[in-house]
Amino acid sequence: MANILVVDDELGIRDLLFEILNDEGHAVEVAENAAQARMARQAARPDLVLLDIWMPDTDGVTLLKEWAGAGLLNMPVIMMSGHATIDTAVEATRIGAQAFLEKPITMQKLLKAVEQGLARKPLASAPAKVGLNSNKDASGVFVAPQAVVLPPTHQSFDLEQPLREARDTFERAYFEYHLTQESGSMTRVADKTGLERTHLYRKLKQLGVDLSKAKRMA
Repeated sequence: MANILVVDDELGIRDLLFEILNDEGHAVEVAENAAQARMARQAARPDLVLLDIWMPDTDGVTLLKEWAGAGLLNMPVIMMSGHATIDTAVEATRIGAQAFLEKPITMQKLLKAVEQGLARKPLASAPAKVGLNSNKDASGVFVAPQAVVLPPTHQSFDLEQPLREARDTFERAYFEYHLTQESGSMTRVADKTGLERTHLYRKLKQLGVDLSKAKRMA
């Protein structure tokens, strides 16, 4: 997993993004302003930065320009804002931001942007500036490398047992398989199985599925 720096002056958003990304297995650092972001970037050297545009000391676009000018934009940066104009988003992309997320940020869009940002992480020797049309599909969405799908494991089932027990056995194997395939990510398993995340947690608890075991097997 990756080291991610979240820069936002709103405590609620910092906490929310920390919780979501930490649950996905990432190591997350938070900063509430540009000054803290500079120190965190120097100390932790993040693999990806989520950067708010509107902050009280230095706005995110200015900080992005600062990093680009100093040759420090060697990590993907995803800009965030609830009030930015299209011109601001385009400017940030021209400077080197890889994506732009509009607040309120949905979990699905956040994780997709993070996954694609990490997949397109620039090399240290590569130019910091990212072209507007690089690695995009026809709709203008960044394309991440396709995941490798492993063949499913085979498990035999006792067809002589009562239907309820047989169903529980199958469902347990089904969810354990998907948890292993998705490295224990509840968000991706929920998306893959078509269940709400809260419902998924209840279902796994009811079936007695060991989440920690699924992560270790991944």
